[in-house]
Amino acid sequence: MKKITLAILAIMLAVPAANLAAQGKYGADSAQCLIYLSYYKEYYKQKAYEDALPSWRKAYKTCPATASQNMLLDGTNLMRRLIVRHSSDAAYRQALVDSLMTLHDIRAQYYPNYKVSALNNKGIDMSNYIKNDPETLYKGYNEIIAFNKEKTKPAIFLFDMQAAIDMFNAGKLGAEEVINTYQNNLELLDKVKADSAEDAEQIKNVRTDVESLFISSKVASCEELLKLFGPRYNANPNDLALVTNIVRMMSITEGCQDNDLFLNAVTSMYKLEPSYNSAYYLYRLNAARDNVDAAIKYIEEAIGYDESDSKTDADYYYQEAAFCFKNGRFSKAYAAAREAAELDSSLSGKCFFLIGQIWGATACGGDEIGKRAHFWVAVDYLQKARAADPSLAEEAGRMIGQYSRYFPQTAEAFMYDIIDGQSYTVSCNGMTATTTVRTQK
Repeated sequence: MKKITLAILAIMLAVPAANLAAQGKYGADSAQCLIYLSYYKEYYKQKAYEDALPSWRKAYKTCPATASQNMLLDGTNLMRRLIVRHSSDAAYRQALVDSLMTLHDIRAQYYPNYKVSALNNKGIDMSNYIKNDPETLYKGYNEIIAFNKEKTKPAIFLFDMQAAIDMFNAGKLGAEEVINTYQNNLELLDKVKADSAEDAEQIKNVRTDVESLFISSKVASCEELLKLFGPRYNANPNDLALVTNIVRMMSITEGCQDNDLFLNAVTSMYKLEPSYNSAYYLYRLNAARDNVDAAIKYIEEAIGYDESDSKTDADYYYQEAAFCFKNGRFSKAYAAAREAAELDSSLSGKCFFLIGQIWGATACGGDEIGKRAHFWVAVDYLQKARAADPSLAEEAGRMIGQYSRYFPQTAEAFMYDIIDGQSYTVSCNGMTATTTVRTQK
């Protein structure tokens, strides 16, 4: 009996798929078609779905697909309810799932203006009702995405990514194909139009989930990316789309930024499409390799772009200051730290603390007072740092105590006609500051 039921169900769902448009909107037996449509609809409106089902089946068998789009839509709802009710009967449930997918396909075929919606609904139903079959899911999602492109429901991109990874883990899909799926889905996600703030948030969350899923899958190891993209880059280093992909992929792959391919790709991207982001990338890469001059050059170029806002520029200035200080470029470090503090007051404590270290570490020439005067400036800035940022108070206090030990003795300062409280200008290593004389009694 079950086999007969499944066969009848399959035949019923196949009938409207035939091209019956030539028989008129309601088919050869238009009277019966209209009666069954009316019968099932009355029950359906009352949410008496069990009672609606027999008449719906007759309407579906009698009417052509062109008779009513609602007949197809209502049918998908009825199929979903049957799938849930018969979840314990694997064979019957599978037939119902197949029927549900067929209804979506018929709607897409006969109502082309609604094909995008029909395919999106199919994709969601696939994720809900097709289990343990990544091959079917991957093929189905890809067909939906290929047609709908950026009109695809965002969640389907995530489902497609999961199916691709499942296929990879089952040995049915190569790493390159998974990578291509990932890149294609992200590119389309970036084009999805958000009609509201809620939509925008959903798109953002799906994008994050797709990236997280891909990263956690470890499909794209650094070794795999080097093998995949190395020859491509060597063949066409001026292909902007290619180098952008290389940078994007290697950026999210753990431990895959310290290699020549990544540095070369970022450099090419910057040459082909200059931006403060790519300039900053090049700063980071060259800084990591201790290419001091190149690193400073690129971060200063990043700051120079109009696209970066003042807060970003302030952060870049601070990073430049710290990098220059670490590499003994005290004058540049001092100038950059002052710029950072001026652009973003929230960084002032860190900047003053760094400037205090810069002045404390510098070596000045001249007489005995001139050789020690920079410690006054160092303490000035450390006191300002302590006042601006309480979290720095303990460390700043420790360094103030350390630097104060190098202040000249009162008698020694007197020999140079200098007394406590007197104004004093320090010029040293390209840096200039006015401070106050302090001596040790």
